[in-house]
Amino acid sequence: MARPLSFKIAVVATVLFVVCTNFVFCNNGRRVGDVMDTEFGGFSVPLEHSFEVDDVAKFRVRGALMLKAGREPSVSLSQNQLSEEDRTKLKEVAAVDGLYRIRVPRVFLQADRQTERQMEGYLTAFVRACAMVESHLSDVISLHTDVSGYLIGVSIVTIPGACRGTEVEDEVDLEVFNTTLSIMAPVNAPGPETALFLERMEQESEKKGKNPQEQKSFFAKYWYLILGGAIFLMVTNSAQPPAGGGREQS
Repeated sequence: MARPLSFKIAVVATVLFVVCTNFVFCNNGRRVGDVMDTEFGGFSVPLEHSFEVDDVAKFRVRGALMLKAGREPSVSLSQNQLSEEDRTKLKEVAAVDGLYRIRVPRVFLQADRQTERQMEGYLTAFVRACAMVESHLSDVISLHTDVSGYLIGVSIVTIPGACRGTEVEDEVDLEVFNTTLSIMAPVNAPGPETALFLERMEQESEKKGKNPQEQKSFFAKYWYLILGGAIFLMVTNSAQPPAGGGREQS
């Protein structure tokens, strides 16, 4: 009787192990770019990077952007460390003045619009690989959205941003990313004071209507002065005696 009982316990334990294993690894097998739901009510999307000596982009996962729920988008960043192979390759790319690229998928950042998330390609940005190396992996990534919260652009800069040929140690300075992440939403510009502008236009029109002579040319404005001056000159010239004229003889 003890043997069948132990056999049943072993079977149950095996089944539980299989179930737990599938649960733990349920997020594996996703394609790069798939949106991943998270437990806190938001979702996450991959942040990918590429740096190749031949300058042909081959993107792989650098980390994940964690987009939290709420009316205002809130984003945090989880990143992987660079492996020894990646550190060596990054320095090789920097030595030939190659590029370091990043990309993120086009998504809505608002959690309440998750049903509208459509994978419509990627947004990319790049910096010089030497700037990435000499900044010790210190960069600033900005996510640019439109008024609806849709991701329309991404940018990256390094701190510092120039390449000076500074020697960098792989193990110390090229292992952990030091990233500042920000969201850049559009800012509504102050609208023109339309009512005040129209009122001023009406006032100008009224003034021009009351003073139509302001719209006339110089001669139209002062024709009477010009005419009066001409008549005065004619009368003056006719009243003068002819030069060298003799007296009448009786």
